[in-house]
Amino acid sequence: MTRLLVVILLLSVSAQAQYHSLPDYPKDYFRNPLGIPIDLSGNFGELRPNHFHMGLDLKTQRRENLPVYAAADGYISRIKVEPGGFGRAIYVNHPNGFTTVYCHLNDFFPELESWVKNRQYEKESWSLNDTIPANLFPVKKGSYLAKSGNTGGSQAPHLHFEIRRTSDEANLNPMLFGFPLPDNTRPSILRLAIYDRTKSVYEQSPRLVSVAARGPGSYVAPLQKLSSPDISLAMTAWDTHTGSSNLNGVFEAVLYDNDKAVIGFRMDAISYDATRYLNAHIDYKTRASGGPYLQHMSELPGYLNSIYQQFSGDGVIDLSDGAVHEISIVVKDAYGNESRATVPVQYNGTPAIPQMPAGQRFYPMMVDVFESDDCEFIIGERTLYDSVSIAYRKQAVSITGVVSAQHVIGSVSIPLQDAMMVRIRPTATLSPEERDRIVMQRITGTKKEVQKVNWQHDWAMAGFRDFGTFRLLVDQEPPQVVPIGFASGARLTAASRIAFTVTDNLGKWKVLRTELNGKWICFTNDKGRNFIYRFDEHCPPGDHELKVVAQDEAGNSVEQIFRFTR
Repeated sequence: MTRLLVVILLLSVSAQAQYHSLPDYPKDYFRNPLGIPIDLSGNFGELRPNHFHMGLDLKTQRRENLPVYAAADGYISRIKVEPGGFGRAIYVNHPNGFTTVYCHLNDFFPELESWVKNRQYEKESWSLNDTIPANLFPVKKGSYLAKSGNTGGSQAPHLHFEIRRTSDEANLNPMLFGFPLPDNTRPSILRLAIYDRTKSVYEQSPRLVSVAARGPGSYVAPLQKLSSPDISLAMTAWDTHTGSSNLNGVFEAVLYDNDKAVIGFRMDAISYDATRYLNAHIDYKTRASGGPYLQHMSELPGYLNSIYQQFSGDGVIDLSDGAVHEISIVVKDAYGNESRATVPVQYNGTPAIPQMPAGQRFYPMMVDVFESDDCEFIIGERTLYDSVSIAYRKQAVSITGVVSAQHVIGSVSIPLQDAMMVRIRPTATLSPEERDRIVMQRITGTKKEVQKVNWQHDWAMAGFRDFGTFRLLVDQEPPQVVPIGFASGARLTAASRIAFTVTDNLGKWKVLRTELNGKWICFTNDKGRNFIYRFDEHCPPGDHELKVVAQDEAGNSVEQIFRFTR
């Protein structure tokens, strides 16, 4: 009886120390959305600046206009047209509770293209994000949807393809749905990193540990003697599939301490609301300074709704017993191919002398404020991932248009999840006209961004999701509308389009309206670059007047009129 109890307990511990089986998603329900074999340039969960990659990037043979097909029966439920992001995208709802998304498209199929154009003129907006009635565009598995392209945030021709749960729009890993993609390659582990967790992860540089291959899927490192009794680890790893040289992301990793599972992560079921938490999953400081991606094998205290699963801890390993701990990280892809890296670690009994960095201490899951005579900043409870000291200093500045001191807040190596509120008091009394044209500018190296301020008495306020140097500017210079390849009065009888761009002294503007002969006209603005109108039935032969109204972040507006003949 005692022996049976022990066996039951061991089985219970073993079950708790492992991931459950893979999600039971339908296999072979969805087809390849292209007519060529699947070849990935990016996979689900891949690490990107400020976000996880939320689908598959399917190669289109380095060209555009390949046919894109519906992956299964359903109906088109939504379309999106935007300058960045997805560019031109189609959403298809399926009766089994999933939604597929097809992005960076060129032309939709003719009936949908006509519907979109009519909708743009109805709303007087090129950008759309519209739901579509379920009975309007039903599709069958293999129905032609659109031509592949390179629109929006795409850097080269490809199809970005997603599968979501329709009920909550959580993105799921398409590689778990049985798509035909040969993969018998193991993930590769390039390096490990060790952190002293008596400190903030943002107030140290990790010890980078090289690993040596010892057979297929096996990596080892020498004993590491450490001066901290509490440590955590991170890793650099990548995956690929058979016949591909693309270095893609890994699906799963689990950290073991002396063969006991501590913590792991899986790349599945990530929502767009949570995708910025990538900055809590990686060593942001190392990456921001030009170093490699390091994926934490611990859960930072400010990472909410994380991709981690804790088996016996949060990933911080207690070495205070002075014994050698054999730490292993097992990395898998979605097809079960795995690799393991092992490093023995030991506390040397001599703790490092703590050095508290300068600045006010802030903590995740707490609201706190820094205050001075002319600068304040507020850090919300969901803004930081780890505790950290945030330094502040004030700089005098004498630049035309600048009406405050410069306030240096924090370091760009510290990521923020939510925006912090920055409040600055001008150095001089401003007229009502000047107050109405105040923006707050953030500077980091050569990068500058501005936000329109709100006023609370004599304090100007704006929200930012990065640290840097902040100051107030009076901007009374309107943007400029610049014609491309024509001048007012031009004869464009042989032209197929008309185009313009907009420039601004502070680099942030928007086009409020485009009119042809007093009626709204649809200009595209792919990738936020040039505004282009291709001549159609809205511009018959004859004399025409084009009016463009643009506005910058401070509220300065310009109205530019061009006359031309077709």
